[in-house]
Amino acid sequence: MEYKTAKRMDSLPFSEIRAVMEKATKMQQAGENVIHLEIGRPDFDTPEKIKEAAYESLKAGHVFYTSNYGTPALRKEIAEWENAHHGTDYAAEEVLVTVGVGEATYASMAAFLEDGDEVLVPNPVWLNYIHVPSSLGAVPVTYSLKEENDYQIDFEELESKLSDKTKMIVIVNPSNPTGGVFSRETLEKLSEIAIKNDLLVVADEIYSQLVYDGTEHVSIASLPGMKERTITLGGFSKAYSMTGWRLGYMCAPKEVIQACVRVHQYTITCASSFVQDAAITALRDCADDVEAMRQEYQRRKDYMVKALNDIDGISCNNPHGAFYIFVNIKSFGMSSFEMAEYLLEHAKVALVPGAAFGSEGEGYLRISYACSYEDLQEAAARIKKAVEDLKK
Repeated sequence: MEYKTAKRMDSLPFSEIRAVMEKATKMQQAGENVIHLEIGRPDFDTPEKIKEAAYESLKAGHVFYTSNYGTPALRKEIAEWENAHHGTDYAAEEVLVTVGVGEATYASMAAFLEDGDEVLVPNPVWLNYIHVPSSLGAVPVTYSLKEENDYQIDFEELESKLSDKTKMIVIVNPSNPTGGVFSRETLEKLSEIAIKNDLLVVADEIYSQLVYDGTEHVSIASLPGMKERTITLGGFSKAYSMTGWRLGYMCAPKEVIQACVRVHQYTITCASSFVQDAAITALRDCADDVEAMRQEYQRRKDYMVKALNDIDGISCNNPHGAFYIFVNIKSFGMSSFEMAEYLLEHAKVALVPGAAFGSEGEGYLRISYACSYEDLQEAAARIKKAVEDLKK
């Protein structure tokens, strides 16, 4: 039988991040000592209180469907947490519990984007924000985030990309892959543009708790006139080290939630009941655990930024959020894919080519420092030797 895929599949390539991970894993299985810096997965175990809460929920028989929207208790807890930490004023009915931020991304776009609609998307960016709208028949139009601008928005360029078809702007703050954090001034200017042009804003804030060096994280929904036009995406994977638990959420006006839940109910139904119970414990009782992990990420970042900048031929800025460093390798005249391949083969260090995140990522590699300090020390030494060998 010939299997003819739908036309929309043409715009859905396989993930380059996963491709690197799979090759590195195969090398590891063949006996090679590979250090994984390619995947954005915390190396910490989920805090014990969260696991205990899930266990207690299971023992209590909480194993059935919940409301499509999520449990009332968790929706209330998320709204209160967002309001306390981000200066917003959400109510419980303005929260939809999703299966990770990935599903929240899809629902927010499927509910509002039509064929031919344009959505402004950062470049570089986590590529769900390119491929999801493309698969829906919408047109992603990228705006550049550049190292020399500390990955802030160039508003002259962004405004030049606006058209009468523009319906939505995406921001990822803090950024995957750059680790950049938008300043309050940047977000205020972006708010003015969104209001003036009557645009929806999808604000991915999954890394909002992971900021460093005294940096302020500002939620764009907290700015004047923005709650009514913002879909804030958050979740538990990164700050609480719950990647495998698959739990996220969106906060938005009730009318937006009503639209998104119709996508959600026909694809997911609801998030796991006992995981939702555990998430309440995460929000209420695990701030100290999150802070301990954040401080360790700060230590790792500080070490790695210095170690990389000490290697002749490569450089990086000092990122203030998430757990990524975007490393400039332009001096070698190699593509990011070629350099990533070289370092995997010769240094046994797995990194992601910057071009996997868009054209502005060419000439860079993304390093995740969500691994042990000792692995980072060894990785830095291996990269240094491989780069020195390359320059001979």
